[in-house]
Amino acid sequence: MKCSSLSTRKHAHPAWLAALAISLSSPLQAEETVRQEDGIDWLSWKDYESRNQLWINPGMISYHFQQGYNNDNWGGGAEYRFANVASVTAGRFYNSDRAYSNYAGVYWQPIGVGPFNIGLVAGGFNGYPQTNNGGWFAAALPAITYEGKWVGGNLFIIPTMGDRVHGALSLQLKLKIWD
Repeated sequence: MKCSSLSTRKHAHPAWLAALAISLSSPLQAEETVRQEDGIDWLSWKDYESRNQLWINPGMISYHFQQGYNNDNWGGGAEYRFANVASVTAGRFYNSDRAYSNYAGVYWQPIGVGPFNIGLVAGGFNGYPQTNNGGWFAAALPAITYEGKWVGGNLFIIPTMGDRVHGALSLQLKLKIWD
């Protein structure tokens, strides 16, 4: 008797787990469908889609982790978005060391979190006296982007690297002028 009741339990147990898994997954699946119907993916790896947009920006404002650096990094720049996950950028701004810098780079942001794109911007900069005597150098920075219908923003996370790179959070507001 004990053996047959154990064998019955063994067979009933997986069915019970399957029924529980189905009942628990149904609300989650419904919630996921609602999110997709709302047009919002809360975490996604974005597929490549072509775009043709031009954004301009007035430089950026920064919050430096150390005192004594310029936080008003105004200037001018442009960003051409050729895909939902990629764009090219170039511009000029008044940097943290109170000198002018030029930049050119490429954004690659394949991760979506709600309305934000997350990835990197990589390219070249100049104008920092402690780095290559103010000459050009390569850099890659984490970047978070939000783009509305006409207004957007890029948030850069700049790590401190000795006395050559001054750590900061920098916000660049931008305006779409062509779509």
